[in-house]
Amino acid sequence: MYRKILAAALLALPLCAGAAELTVSAAASLTNAFKEVAQAFEAVNPGDKVLLNFAASDPLVQQIAKGAPVDVFAAADQDAMDKAANLQLLAAGTRRDFVSNKVVLVVPTGSRIATLAELRGATRLTTGNPASVPIGRYTQEALEQAGLWQALAPKFVYGASVRQSLDYVARGEADAGFVYATDVAAQKDKVKAVLTVPTATPVRYPIAVTAHAQQAQLARRFVDFAVSGPGQAILARHGFGKP
Repeated sequence: MYRKILAAALLALPLCAGAAELTVSAAASLTNAFKEVAQAFEAVNPGDKVLLNFAASDPLVQQIAKGAPVDVFAAADQDAMDKAANLQLLAAGTRRDFVSNKVVLVVPTGSRIATLAELRGATRLTTGNPASVPIGRYTQEALEQAGLWQALAPKFVYGASVRQSLDYVARGEADAGFVYATDVAAQKDKVKAVLTVPTATPVRYPIAVTAHAQQAQLARRFVDFAVSGPGQAILARHGFGKP
């Protein structure tokens, strides 16, 4: 009996030794999708664990710059990933666009607002802070293109992330807000998307392995999985488009 137990323990050692924890920092709008992506990745990498950290993209860059042990970074716009690249936080040759999204105007379900022009009559609007949140940058660009930014800017209450802005609208604390199309499902009983907002800059999300990844090989496999057929199928179910 003892020999059987010892043999089983010895057989298990390589698996335990090979197990690793992968830390992925991702834009808040990826929350629901990446939880499922992580589960699927773990299923094909037995013993390995994916730890997820969600926030607005720019604060995530700051965390990595300060030494946070992050292996993979997924941002909601190119600007945030460019900042990471300029700080030499990315592993060479690993940056890839992996999904696309759309900006939508959302309002509480009982609202009659249906156009950008009608926002002139709104009291309070919301989006992410353009200085640190990609959705805010997309929003400002779109409203500048529509000739409305100067008139509407004073009405904005900025969220620390796109999900916070979505919550403001869901709670009725804002008359309307700008979020990603993929976010609406998280509050589908309380908000509705009334308009897809044209953006001059395509809404494409980049992903990369970090320069100081503690699990570099596993991180590369995660990035490969995100752009693979199974990974893209999961992301598509959550409303994301091809890059």
